[in-house]
Amino acid sequence: MILTVAYEVKLTFAFAVALLLLFLGFIIFVILLYNKNQINHIKESQIKDIEHKNNLLQKEIEKHKSLQSERERISHDMHDDIGAGLSAIKLQSEILKHNIDNKSISKAEIDELIRISEEINLSMREILWSLNSSNDNVRKMLDYCKNYVESYLSKTKIQFTQQQDIENPDTIVSAELRRNVLLIIKEACHNIVKHSQATRVIFDAVEGQNFIRISIQDNGVGIQQARVDGYGLTTMKSRAESVGGTFNICKETEGTKINISFNLNKD
Repeated sequence: MILTVAYEVKLTFAFAVALLLLFLGFIIFVILLYNKNQINHIKESQIKDIEHKNNLLQKEIEKHKSLQSERERISHDMHDDIGAGLSAIKLQSEILKHNIDNKSISKAEIDELIRISEEINLSMREILWSLNSSNDNVRKMLDYCKNYVESYLSKTKIQFTQQQDIENPDTIVSAELRRNVLLIIKEACHNIVKHSQATRVIFDAVEGQNFIRISIQDNGVGIQQARVDGYGLTTMKSRAESVGGTFNICKETEGTKINISFNLNKD
């Protein structure tokens, strides 16, 4: 009887020890599993942090590339516009200097020097406008372009009217897009005055649903398909496509209409 009790005590103790070891094992397993999850969580956080830093670095690299590209564009524009203008002023000044010696300066020569100076001043203002980030929205781009057309045509007898339907005037547009739109419009105005024999021009702009469309229509003699390249239309098309846009020209019942369209990123 005493042996049986002693045996039961030992058995109970052994069971208790086994149960304790099992419990401790479970606790250790839970701790290890928790630690593993924590380590995985830390690793995931570190990976996300590294990915975030890589994304920031990539954006910084892209920004640097964009700035570098912008600097190169400015340098190119200044070389073409300002450099050519200054060379023309130098040449005209030499002509005036020569004519001073001969006492034969004409008003036309002085007017030409003034005209070149005004063109340089306008080119510089346009470059500065395209660089000013406060102008990077739809409203200011369209206002500037509309004002340019109105000012350009004011020196002629061509009547100017405009209409705009803008849903989101504060939508951001890039400096590159603004610059190319302006250059296309400048070329269009030049063609109208030089070739169209028009008496009326309509500037129309529509913006909405992530797009913008600008059209310039005249009531002139129209455009001959065979002379498209001569009107600089190929260059205008290339400028539109360089910023993800489209360019097309339509011969209307009366005159010509050009359309330029761009997708807008509103993110």
